[in-house]
Amino acid sequence: MKMKSLLAGTTLALLMSTAAHAGDVRIMWYSDGVEGEVMKDLVGRFMKENPGINVILDNVSYGVVREQLPVQLEAGNGPDIARVAQIKDNARHWLDLRPLVKDPKYWDDNFGAQADWMRPDGSNQISGFMTQITLTGGFANKTLFDQAGVEIPGPKATWEEWAAAAKKVKESQQVSFAMAIDRSGHRITAPLLSYGANYIGKDGKPAPLDKGAKDFLTKFVDWNQDGSFSKDVWVSAAGNTYRAAAEDFINGQLPFYYSGSWQVANLATKIGTNFDWVATGSPCGPATCTGMPGGAALVAIKYTKNPKEVAQFMDWFAREEIVKEFSERTLFLPGHKAVVAKGGLDFKTDNALAKAALTKFVDASKTTSETALKLPAWRWSDTFYAAIVTRVGQTIAGELKVDDAFARIDADIAQKVKDAGQ
Repeated sequence: MKMKSLLAGTTLALLMSTAAHAGDVRIMWYSDGVEGEVMKDLVGRFMKENPGINVILDNVSYGVVREQLPVQLEAGNGPDIARVAQIKDNARHWLDLRPLVKDPKYWDDNFGAQADWMRPDGSNQISGFMTQITLTGGFANKTLFDQAGVEIPGPKATWEEWAAAAKKVKESQQVSFAMAIDRSGHRITAPLLSYGANYIGKDGKPAPLDKGAKDFLTKFVDWNQDGSFSKDVWVSAAGNTYRAAAEDFINGQLPFYYSGSWQVANLATKIGTNFDWVATGSPCGPATCTGMPGGAALVAIKYTKNPKEVAQFMDWFAREEIVKEFSERTLFLPGHKAVVAKGGLDFKTDNALAKAALTKFVDASKTTSETALKLPAWRWSDTFYAAIVTRVGQTIAGELKVDDAFARIDADIAQKVKDAGQ
């Protein structure tokens, strides 16, 4: 099995690093839900309108984008365009589209709010645009709660209150888990911030883990040990490998799942009428109630051999009517200022639960903390996320004590800063 995985990874690396032919645009794309099919349709339409450009859409797993793409980029290889979630950390590899797109002002006006997320600090580079704006938040299996006779906690409920309620549902309904958070530094950052954590030091560089961060991480480890959280999610992978718990929720085994708005289409499609579910917003901590903003960006890679064709594709896909259609069909919150301002998004679903969930996420975005809003454009966010996932995963697996994990997290981050010559 390991040999098959190794061969698959090697094949992909060779595929992505092959020399491009004139007019070829290769896109590395991953999907959380239905967006891969929507993208395939739009790519076909683009090629009909632009017969001189051949677009190759490589649908890969998120793990490939997260783990293999950075290796390719460091070698000066990779696709021409990629959909990425690790945006700021790899900004030095993105192509500056400013001199290549038809109307840079259009890009500044409509995508400027998140432009710093995608470009090197201090530049005015146009690297790409957000395919969607996301916000972390919870989902509750309403059917399980109703059957257990347990009331779903309200909008100001704390993490402790959610843990207690979900555990009652687990015990009543004899399901496998009570709660789960995706194995992701971005995901777990929201509850850390709700406990008062702040990663950014006064000098703009990473600060040591503070009391707020330690308080929640200690509680999180304890919850994994006592069955409040699904331990499997965090011990079934190593290092900073991402692991979602969506399938556990979809299979009806999870009363409360903390992930984010990008899951709405996935849940609506796969759950169907099997059970009722609701978006809950983010549980509160002692400091605040906040989710973590983010999203996926479609970025141009500066190692492309066909920058003009890349810019032509990016211009086409960034058009207001295309962004609106993509958002409506994928059930994503758009990152295009004019699309948001004009409203009237007609999300293409007859699933009332999905529409209600999207509305809930829009409402929840109003309580996003200032600290959370700073992190997507901060250079060291991904460094923090990777260190937390790696060491907390080891702690839950019984390989480290909590205090040792805290020391290792600080040391890991300090080493990365040192390696970067900061």
